[in-house]
Amino acid sequence: MKLDTLPDRSYAVFLFDMDGTLLTSIRSAERVWTAWATRHKLDVDTFLPTLHGKRTHDTICQLKLPGVDPIAEAAWITAAEIEDVADIEAIDGAADFIASLPPERWGIVTSAPRKLAEARLAAAGLPSHRLLVAAEDVEHGKPAPDPFLLGARKLGVTPAECLVFEDTQTGLRSAAAAGMDAIVVTLTHAHPMETDVPAILDYADLQAQLGADGGLRVLRKAA
Repeated sequence: MKLDTLPDRSYAVFLFDMDGTLLTSIRSAERVWTAWATRHKLDVDTFLPTLHGKRTHDTICQLKLPGVDPIAEAAWITAAEIEDVADIEAIDGAADFIASLPPERWGIVTSAPRKLAEARLAAAGLPSHRLLVAAEDVEHGKPAPDPFLLGARKLGVTPAECLVFEDTQTGLRSAAAAGMDAIVVTLTHAHPMETDVPAILDYADLQAQLGADGGLRVLRKAA
């Protein structure tokens, strides 16, 4: 990871993943998924690291469990996650960073269903932005490029004009497939991630700058 570098160019818009990127929901998600995995007699320690960054029903489909309806199981998991938001928090500096952006110049692109995304954003004290691309808005979720391409289309910009903020390899692959630059947020990572994109821990020492050309840049705050 490029820990000390940031993209040396400006962008028309910023697109943010949600879980692990704008807020921390890992404890909530893993409580619910642990209960579900235990019920289906899965090896929890092996299974949990595989679920982040993907849509719920995609995760279940990939398991190919006999007799399991992925849509019904995903609905159960989503309902349980909506109820379990007590310890969800915004990532340090995220609220101020997105508040500094022009409202029409950023959006959220998440693998979570819309109702769950709205519940988690509210629990973290973050806005449910007017551009929120959720799991049900695309046929193919991350790592396919579809979610980020839809975000760009809704904001009226080309993929090359977008900077993506992500936290998972699945999300980074989605951004790359969409032809977008990315920054990886590492606060929730238990282990170093192998990637060549710039990395930030959180947003505490970042600021967005609107240039004379109308483009947005990401800078480190002056010491």
